[in-house]
Amino acid sequence: MDFSYKEEQQQFADALRRWAERDYTFEKRRAIIHSDSGVSTEAWATLVELGMTALPVPEAQGGFAGSAVDMLVVMQELGRALVVEPYFATVLGARFLQLAGGQEDLLARVATGEVKLACALAEAQSRHDLAAIGAVATGTPDNMGVSGIKTVVLHGGQADAFIVSARHQDAIGLYLVDADTAGIAVRDYRTIDGLRAATVSFDHAPATPLGAPGQGWDILEAATDYGATLLCAESVGVMDALFAATLDYLKTRQQFGAPIGKFQALQHRMADMFIHLEQARSMAMLAAVKVDSPDPEERRRVVSAAKARVAQAGKFVGQQAVQLHGGMGVTDELPAAHLFKRLTTLGLTLGDADHHIERFVAQPGFCEAA
Repeated sequence: MDFSYKEEQQQFADALRRWAERDYTFEKRRAIIHSDSGVSTEAWATLVELGMTALPVPEAQGGFAGSAVDMLVVMQELGRALVVEPYFATVLGARFLQLAGGQEDLLARVATGEVKLACALAEAQSRHDLAAIGAVATGTPDNMGVSGIKTVVLHGGQADAFIVSARHQDAIGLYLVDADTAGIAVRDYRTIDGLRAATVSFDHAPATPLGAPGQGWDILEAATDYGATLLCAESVGVMDALFAATLDYLKTRQQFGAPIGKFQALQHRMADMFIHLEQARSMAMLAAVKVDSPDPEERRRVVSAAKARVAQAGKFVGQQAVQLHGGMGVTDELPAAHLFKRLTTLGLTLGDADHHIERFVAQPGFCEAA
């Protein structure tokens, strides 16, 4: 099997990397995350100009109909640069709209970068269980209102519209809520990895149902599996950058008159980090290939296996990198600490390793195969 990138995919990766190296340096990123908004309108405009927002959108809505493998290439580069703009939140929201159908005009506005989306899925009691929903939707399809409190809504404070999970007559449904509508209160804050999240309260906020009745859970699960796949790819990009930063540090840090990278024990630890990184890369690729599988069981099995393995690798690579940097590994002045924080957060988003291992073993046929 050929795992090399196509020419177009490599061009996307190269364009993103050149932009990040030139205009999204570590110091510029630090300035962005400490600004009042926490994001850069200039960086967002560049992502739009490069075609990143149009990449996952269907051609009929002005997009490029990019596959999950195409998105893997993009997410790796965004992870490598630690980009904090609301790209992941928006493309995940676009995936919900695409699966649900009926929102073609909004998808077209996503493609042009005019609209940013956020997915309000988690609640205080839910942890990683997306079915643990306390929010409720009341009314008729033509006059629906959503009430409830959603927590850790990624880039909720920067969104123009929300995709909200809520229960309606004991069934899980998905609803589109305009951020400017009445009945919404947003408390925006910065997360430990420098991104933005929000607690969003809905009080009979006017909402538009997404998808046909009874499809809510299927769409929710399929879209979040897609999101988990993108997070696996981003994690690989972060690990790439952290591995390179650690290797460079070992080559320059002097101890006993020699670079510490010459010490065999540290070389062995770098070799272990490389093994974990490459295993994570392979699993991220597999998830990107299989996330669009027509067999939902295969999709769940592969995505959960990938998310669990990538999270484990991220924990190992992150912890080893911090230890090999010594005390410098936890300072705000070095990229290593920022990369480690991002890896930690990625490992917890849309399900941690334990959650996905449990989901993996719960799939039909696991016991027989074991």
